[in-house]
Amino acid sequence: MQRREFLRTAALSGLAATATPQNSAQQTPTNGKPLNFVFILIDDMGWRDVGFSGSRYYRTPNIDALAARGMRFSNAYAACPVCSPTRAAIMTGKYPARLGITNFLPGRHTLPHSKLRGTDPKQYLPLEEVTIAEELKTLGYVTAAIGKWHLGGVRYYPEKQGFDVNVGGTDKGSPKSYFYPQWSGNPPVDGNYGEYLTDRLTRAAEDFIQSHAEKPFFLYLAHYGVHIPFEAGADAVARYRRNIRQDEPQNNPVYAAMVESIDESVGRVVKKIDTLGLTENTVFIFTSDNGGLDAAEGKGEKATSNAPLKGGKGHLYEGGIREPLCIVWPGVTKPRSQSDFPVISTDFYPTITQMAGIGRPMGRPVDGVSLVPLLKGQAALKREALYWHYPHYSNQGGRPGAAMRAGDWKIIRWYEDDSVSLYNLKTDPGEKTDLATTDPERAAAMKAKLNKWLDGLPIEMPTPNPDYDKDAETEGLAEAIREQLKLGELPTPVAAPQSGK
Repeated sequence: MQRREFLRTAALSGLAATATPQNSAQQTPTNGKPLNFVFILIDDMGWRDVGFSGSRYYRTPNIDALAARGMRFSNAYAACPVCSPTRAAIMTGKYPARLGITNFLPGRHTLPHSKLRGTDPKQYLPLEEVTIAEELKTLGYVTAAIGKWHLGGVRYYPEKQGFDVNVGGTDKGSPKSYFYPQWSGNPPVDGNYGEYLTDRLTRAAEDFIQSHAEKPFFLYLAHYGVHIPFEAGADAVARYRRNIRQDEPQNNPVYAAMVESIDESVGRVVKKIDTLGLTENTVFIFTSDNGGLDAAEGKGEKATSNAPLKGGKGHLYEGGIREPLCIVWPGVTKPRSQSDFPVISTDFYPTITQMAGIGRPMGRPVDGVSLVPLLKGQAALKREALYWHYPHYSNQGGRPGAAMRAGDWKIIRWYEDDSVSLYNLKTDPGEKTDLATTDPERAAAMKAKLNKWLDGLPIEMPTPNPDYDKDAETEGLAEAIREQLKLGELPTPVAAPQSGK
């Protein structure tokens, strides 16, 4: 029997109820209603792009207020330094390497400056995988995916993966424009003339919540912002331009206005939940899919700075994988609390299913662990390490490799020459000092542990590039960007209207 057919049969026969633990009542608020889930995923938002992580330039009062309601995570990670793999990990609870989705889709061609030939990522999230939405539907949840999907073509769209509603989710990784009608067709959702895409998706989210306030729901609001193209209304941009701080590395006024639009969206969604009296039984999760873009892309603009972290989107350094994260579980998470325990995108699946009362998820075993004990203020979780496998050259200059964080220590294995870099993140969060040569025993032990993890997965490794031209290496990044423009991953930006957000 196919996995999806089994799930439908289980739901109809009441089999799903047997998966509910005896203490499931502890997973519901005191009013006895099932929990609703609002998962807000931002595209390319860096760890320091919000006020609660230390930004001094971007304005995020609504995001900060949401974080104050619950728990912030200072060591939260994306499962990959680029988007599609992290989204697949969120949906399934599995590492991207296990799924075979290790790069943004469709990926990029190997270029002359690349020493290695990158692997070919799977071009879709397989229908055999059981998503969070499918798990929750066995308990009667109504589900919506609003915004970016980027996990395969029409046969693999959200409505094929357990979502009742799909607004704007396709195989595309970025919109043609953030203003209507310039975005027309990408994403395939209508709008009012001059309407900003972030606002349009927020309007869809508000409508969904309003229409399903009497049922338990799972809302996956995956904004296209703050991904390129860099577009925002002239008024907001001018305001940020007037307030640029010369001592602040975050100083792109267009990007700042885009961040502000995301913050306004969060405020609107929270207000809708509060107005409808759903606050007590609604869980909020707010995070991003990879690090902030600190390299030239699109028009050649640098979006943000992840300082003091090293690197950004497309890199295995902390700036490429560490994310802002807050979780609000009313009546459970202590307001203004913080966890320093390292967590990762794969953890959301088991966390949400346990919150909902599913004792044994009907999907296959997952790589993530439930964060429920942390959210309840209990002891730290039992997990030895976090892992990454990224066998690609990124558009932002990142090199193929693997990484592991174990406690305060992090190792990166570079696939080009099999060398390693070793960092103590407690004393050196900016990864300024490579300790691989001064602590060779630790480096060797951690590399062996990382290799053991890799050996246990059905992965492919990059191979030597027969067309490698070292003389082209200095032009490699520019050529990579030009190549992606041809593939459609990086749309040519269009002019923004002179008014609006």
